[in-house]
Amino acid sequence: MSAWDPGDLDRVGSAEELRIAAERPDGTLRPSVIIWVVRVADAIYIRSAHGPTNPWYVRAREAGRGHIQAGGVDLDVTFTPVDPADAAAAATITAAFEAKYGHFPRDIVEPVVNEDSVRATLRIDPR
Repeated sequence: MSAWDPGDLDRVGSAEELRIAAERPDGTLRPSVIIWVVRVADAIYIRSAHGPTNPWYVRAREAGRGHIQAGGVDLDVTFTPVDPADAAAAATITAAFEAKYGHFPRDIVEPVVNEDSVRATLRIDPR
């Protein structure tokens, strides 16, 4: 795990949305998708709003590597699954999603904070 540049951490963590592209086995990038992103302390997290079977999540988890764009940051990264059995981490990340996106209607936020999404959480680190 590489440490974030403080400015990049601030920009990515405060961005409303993030573009994510997983690497293919040959090192090229798949098409990017737009998702929500949160910062918790000095870490960046993303979640699949449709649980662990969402295609972008499956590809990112399998690849473990990819590229993000958010808040003016354009960066090669690694993706590390967050253990859903770590109740404290899950609760903290869920609270961050609730705090950042709670101004949206509940039916829009719910898919990112439900049990399925908790099982589909990745930490993003710079490479």
